[in-house]
Amino acid sequence: MGDSRSEPRREKGTRPVIEDFVRVESPTEARNPRTTQIDRVPTLAVLELINDEDQQVAGAVRAVLPRLAAAVDLAVQALREGRRVHYVGAGTSGRLGVLDAAELPPTFNVPRGWFVTHAAGGPTALLRAIEGAEDDEEAGAAEIAESAVAGDVVVGLAASGRTPYVVGALRAARRLGAATVLVTANPSAAVGSEVDVFVAVDTGPEVVAGSTRMKAGTAQKLILNAFSTAVMVRMGRTYSNLMVDLMATNAKLRGRMLEILGEATGEDQQTCARALTDAGGELKTALVAVLGGVGPEVARAALERADGHVHAALADVRRV
Repeated sequence: MGDSRSEPRREKGTRPVIEDFVRVESPTEARNPRTTQIDRVPTLAVLELINDEDQQVAGAVRAVLPRLAAAVDLAVQALREGRRVHYVGAGTSGRLGVLDAAELPPTFNVPRGWFVTHAAGGPTALLRAIEGAEDDEEAGAAEIAESAVAGDVVVGLAASGRTPYVVGALRAARRLGAATVLVTANPSAAVGSEVDVFVAVDTGPEVVAGSTRMKAGTAQKLILNAFSTAVMVRMGRTYSNLMVDLMATNAKLRGRMLEILGEATGEDQQTCARALTDAGGELKTALVAVLGGVGPEVARAALERADGHVHAALADVRRV
């Protein structure tokens, strides 16, 4: 997620020479006046300094919620039209994008391909830094050119707002006719004027100057959690605040299915287990069948007509 660019050159018998570098102008690179003594205080005080800074993040995220809502609406429109959402990032940003996308299928039974991730340096970069990967603007552009189409949504993740790999991807997306979103901790990021939705969370200077895996990274995690969860809610993947589209891939999740069905219907465990069995293990189908007083086939058909929205499916079967 760091955005400084440098290439040390070592000649025989000499020290490395910095031939190419970039001075990043971003609040995340500034020195934090509140933590200048962090290396001279006891352990508990170190942790308190970190925690004090962390408490500023939620407020900074709340300030950009209107812009985040616009990004959610773009993503919902894209998914309803059969398009996809892409996360593009480098370093910490890339890892957070991969993490968010990976957690959606078991939680919301998201179809494969709804969310696509692009991390500078590829899968290897998820475990260790790949030198120079984030500086490759052409690589970011090429990845998006190969995988995105008009109508998709491309979400760039860059603390500094200038990571070349991410900028290249966003510009390529614009050329393709895809909608673009930039999530950054730099309100002055130049590329912000080139995207459809500019989500700039002002988390200020880090506890350790330039360590954007901290407050800036925490803000990105909060934003991605909120963004993808809101998209899933709008896509009908919840009923009230219950996960009704989860995949029961283990015993714990099968137990959770029973609990959710019982919570939503007020029925006992035996009734819920029978309804789930009759529905072929489909929680939504069982839910509509029990609440609507219909068989699983009728419930399943109503859900299909309602694009998976439980409230709409219930209104459908109750009209019959």
